[in-house]
Amino acid sequence: MLVLRSSPASPFGRKVKIVADILGLSDRIEIVPADTTDPADSIRQQNPLGKIPALILEDGRVLFDSRVIAEYLDHLAGGRLFPAGERRFDALTRQALADGIMDAAILQVYETRFRSPEKHEPKWLEHQAGKVSRALAAAGATPPSLADGIDIGHIALACALGYLDLRFGGAWRNDHPALVAWLDDFAARVPAFEKTKVKA
Repeated sequence: MLVLRSSPASPFGRKVKIVADILGLSDRIEIVPADTTDPADSIRQQNPLGKIPALILEDGRVLFDSRVIAEYLDHLAGGRLFPAGERRFDALTRQALADGIMDAAILQVYETRFRSPEKHEPKWLEHQAGKVSRALAAAGATPPSLADGIDIGHIALACALGYLDLRFGGAWRNDHPALVAWLDDFAARVPAFEKTKVKA
């Protein structure tokens, strides 16, 4: 049995869970919650960075981060979510853009969660918000087609948008109707997206 260390709200963990579901591997993975803020949590031994998700293999090796885990699971399933040829690089670039949205959004959440209000740094928050805004504009200008099947870039983008819904009340939706329609289409095609959703 593989062991996935994650938390319900982690968009990166959600990406891995959706990958596993699409590939039919969910029943081979035990999900064990991790608290990255707890020094006593074994996640710090399993991943020296103390970050989630981390996948513990049956031989004790640990894979991280979500990009590596997703590709490993795809490898186990015979290769379905990482296209061949030039399309592969489109999917990987889309994944990188979406992961960047998630990183920047998480940093904004951490700034307000771990610092008292008088210590918030507006320039830092604005810097991270700018990354999200530019990335959404880029993704929304040409939403990726789902017609040829789901790939890792699609999954990552859906998780990024889902995280913005969770932590920022879906404020992005007003300015990006094309992405709203795209996410609705993705959710209709990928039941795991709804299954992995958590409420604020």
